[in-house]
Amino acid sequence: MTKIQFFDTTLRDGEQTPGVSFSTEEKVAIALQLEKWGVDVIEAGFPASSRESFRAVEEIAKVATKMSVTGLARLVKHDIDQAFEALKEAKFPQIHVFIATSPIHMEYKLKMTPDEVIASIKEHVSYAREKFEIVQFSPEDATRSEKDFLLKAVQTAVDAGASVINIPDTVGYSNPQEYGELFRYLIENVQTDREIIYSSHCHDDLGMAVSNALSAIKNGSRRVEGTINGLGERAGNTALEEVAVALKIRQDYYGQETQINLKETKNTSDLISRFSGISVPKNKAVVGGNAFAHESGIHQDGFLKNPNTYEIITPEMVGVAQSSLPLGKLSGRHAFKEKLKELGYTLSEEEVKEAFIRFKDLADKKNNISDTDLRALLTGQTIEKAKGVELEELNFSYHAGGTQEVDIAVRFETGEVKSAKANGKGSVEAVFAAIDQIFDHEIIVNSYELDAITAGVDAQAQVYVSITDRLTNNTYNAVGIDYDILKASALAYIYANNFVRQ
Repeated sequence: MTKIQFFDTTLRDGEQTPGVSFSTEEKVAIALQLEKWGVDVIEAGFPASSRESFRAVEEIAKVATKMSVTGLARLVKHDIDQAFEALKEAKFPQIHVFIATSPIHMEYKLKMTPDEVIASIKEHVSYAREKFEIVQFSPEDATRSEKDFLLKAVQTAVDAGASVINIPDTVGYSNPQEYGELFRYLIENVQTDREIIYSSHCHDDLGMAVSNALSAIKNGSRRVEGTINGLGERAGNTALEEVAVALKIRQDYYGQETQINLKETKNTSDLISRFSGISVPKNKAVVGGNAFAHESGIHQDGFLKNPNTYEIITPEMVGVAQSSLPLGKLSGRHAFKEKLKELGYTLSEEEVKEAFIRFKDLADKKNNISDTDLRALLTGQTIEKAKGVELEELNFSYHAGGTQEVDIAVRFETGEVKSAKANGKGSVEAVFAAIDQIFDHEIIVNSYELDAITAGVDAQAQVYVSITDRLTNNTYNAVGIDYDILKASALAYIYANNFVRQ
């Protein structure tokens, strides 16, 4: 079994994502997390492109202790010199040089003839090899290059001293079969007595970046390039976290190992998402919010009986705390009962049956059923059960310095009206303080949760409150619903206190 090297280019190609710009400090933090995740090589930047990029590569070179640090360079001596200077303090320096080899790139972008490109490869790869022990060469737009010319370009780079050959699918043009065959063709036809590592670099324009990278591995590639969360130009790059998990789960098929610490996958993804400002789609493989969520009743039932029925990846494998069973209109009674247990409710079968009917009615009206919705559902008769108490008056005043004052009155079943005034740093704090005076209970507030029953600015506020009576240690739950958030908060707290009184 051989080892696949992971080459991360989040800080170079990933930063080319429109709207993404990492500071040097963020790049160093990302680099350290990537090293913790277990990447073999980090492409820290393109030193010749800007002073800031040079500095970032330089700083990362200083702190990396296990992974190799590389810089990108065109086949230009100035670029190679800049990379050499930036990587002087790297423990394991490498350089990544490139030039385009497709007809369209050579004619319109480079304005060079094929012979001029070959001459440049020979001259500059040799020059890079004088400065670096490991030189990686990339024929840009390789998948749209003429096969014979691509072989000639790669052979020239190998003869000049390159020990890593990267085959970029620069515009995401290829497909798994073609891409895999291209690797097999080059591996079988490049002549050398040295060990050459072949690497993939795939873009996702046609949605096949990960598939192409895995096909390359199946056909002899021993290094995979990509980014975390698939960041990159246009539709992005190979998502390295997906490749890492695929190689683990399907080791029987690929027969390869990596040094990736999969338990750091979610932490790594979250860090990149936070610094890039690009959220991870919920349906994203491996790290998406729904990757370990099961809503369908059939799936939930199977999962509860044996998680392997619907999960080929355990959440713990990639650093996710646990799977979830979000409840919706497709959820079944099994998952509903398990969720009630999770929330601390013990109901009889008849009570579960009645509650499940109410749940289904709610699920037809609301897409996502939260824990607060379920608590409200189970305490849905709060208002009826709280007979004998009602909110009579609720007034607020705001004072300089941010203090809030509330004047509240509550009517009891006897006709008695009790009122109180209280201050607080916030309106809800003031409301609760005033209600405490009216009921005169020793109360611990366990939780206060706010949700909107419907969407829009006219949504009703649903407030769930859980309290514990210090004297009896009994816990009481209540819900208040109103278009006004503060009134809903007052109602919930009044109802909960009234349960204590009863």
